[in-house]
Amino acid sequence: MKADIQSLLHTARETLLREEGAADAASEAPHVENTRDAAHGDLATNLAMTLAKPLKRKPRDIAEALVARLPEDPRVARVEIAGPGFINFHFSPAAWQDTARAILEAGPEWGFDLSGARGRVLIEFVSANPTGPMHVGHGRNAAYGDALARILGAAGWSVTREYYVNDAGRQVDVLTVSAWLRYLEACGEAVTMPARGYPGDYLVTTGRALCDVHGEAFRQPASAVYEGLPAEPTEGDKEALKQGQEEYLDALIGRARALLGAEGYAQLRDFALAAQIADIRETLGRFAVSFDAFASERAIVESGAPARALQRLRDGGHVYESEGATWLASSALGDEKDRVLYKSDGAATYFANDLAYHEDKLERGFDKLIDVWGADHHGYINRVRAAMQALAGRQDALEVTLIQFVSLSSGRMGKRSGNFVTLADLIEEVGADATRFSYLFRSHDQHLEFDMELATSRSNDNPVYYVQYAHARICSVFAQARDRGVVVPASATAELLAPLTEKHELALLRQLARFPEMLAVAAEQRAPHMLAFYLRDLADALHGYYNAHKVLIDDTAVRDARLALLAATRSVLASGLGLLGVSAPESM
Repeated sequence: MKADIQSLLHTARETLLREEGAADAASEAPHVENTRDAAHGDLATNLAMTLAKPLKRKPRDIAEALVARLPEDPRVARVEIAGPGFINFHFSPAAWQDTARAILEAGPEWGFDLSGARGRVLIEFVSANPTGPMHVGHGRNAAYGDALARILGAAGWSVTREYYVNDAGRQVDVLTVSAWLRYLEACGEAVTMPARGYPGDYLVTTGRALCDVHGEAFRQPASAVYEGLPAEPTEGDKEALKQGQEEYLDALIGRARALLGAEGYAQLRDFALAAQIADIRETLGRFAVSFDAFASERAIVESGAPARALQRLRDGGHVYESEGATWLASSALGDEKDRVLYKSDGAATYFANDLAYHEDKLERGFDKLIDVWGADHHGYINRVRAAMQALAGRQDALEVTLIQFVSLSSGRMGKRSGNFVTLADLIEEVGADATRFSYLFRSHDQHLEFDMELATSRSNDNPVYYVQYAHARICSVFAQARDRGVVVPASATAELLAPLTEKHELALLRQLARFPEMLAVAAEQRAPHMLAFYLRDLADALHGYYNAHKVLIDDTAVRDARLALLAATRSVLASGLGLLGVSAPESM
């Protein structure tokens, strides 16, 4: 509706400006918004006020001139001028009734743009290190990224979803040695998990699986593991203790490499990684999250991409050497300081590999890159953009969305402590639908305190229950209709819908008409929570209508019109829930 009114206003404005000899006075689309009070109409514009200065006339006079030049539209019942010059549009019931007809005609994709014409976008999200189970913070990232991908796909983008597996670097060595120790434990060796290793029970399972699959192929006596190693420190000031424990862990990693050999170490590493990635995939699958690709950091490194990127940066004059390390002069490209690419020992930093990965994304031909990161990565944005500018001159191609933290009454999270709440546990406790909707019902840039009691309650205060119940309620009415031999209309004509004139009916139709606009806004602002809010409002309108009016009445014309209205509402509810990755149950 807004687009149609904007078109009418554009025509009236162009006509007026041409008559006034001020054709260049305005070019942007007229602003149109929903009114807060239905008594003031359905839509309103302040166009007259924006033209007051260039035309040097009172806004109210301009409003009268605009209204006089508006093209006729049968959907507009009347137009009023209010206050200093607002123009209010009142639509006829037939205009709103036509929304239900359009929904039933288009089906589940009403309001969608599936053309992909807006361009190719790569959304990288979750990308949790494959060193342990996903926790509830990863879950919020997963719910947001997946919902955003669905919404963008329905708003004209061609979307690819990607998970970047950080399967290179020291954390993989820590995973490998931790899994090896659990394996030795399963083989009967008396070993001790280092303080800075990964102590979670999930690696006990991995160790047993290694023993089942490979037998004693990786077994070494505990005496050989610890021979000549210094004792692991357990006391001292915080920093010194941490450094000492990390050095001890490095010694263990070195011992594992020596005892297992390059082939054995790689085989054990790959087994441990595969187990963790399989667990991540399984958890995401239960959460209705899927990916088109899993990109490997190790594959990026082995392809030589970081070395090639470094050479291009050198050729462009963006790299220098200092203190034995290789630096990117990122401060000249918008970063707050220069960054190390290769350390003094020749080892690549994570940043060096990551910039090569982002260049690889661009080389695959995507028009837009959207990275979904945790809020603790906010300081990383400028350095990646600086690298993209230096490598490809496309800093603006990268868009980063930060996901704020999640808290639960169940306590702290942290892989190294072995005491954290996994996403799988949360799904088991609350359910995938309630978990996803709870994540998405708050803006991603706000801290979320996950209320498990509310999420599992069957009450109107629980937004996912309230919305799903609206869908189930309609399905219940349709089941009753079938039991009575009444056919629910699969399509509707203007004549069939004409009886829909009651206040609650028109209010529900108005809410339905907002869906395409809300979908477009949620996509443009990267804000799935706006769609969740809309569905709550639509459910509210449905429940209010259902409580005010009976549907299965003796008056056949009114009954069929109301059934068609419910069918349209059910379709939009199901579509909206689907875009959030939440099911639309037929009974509850």
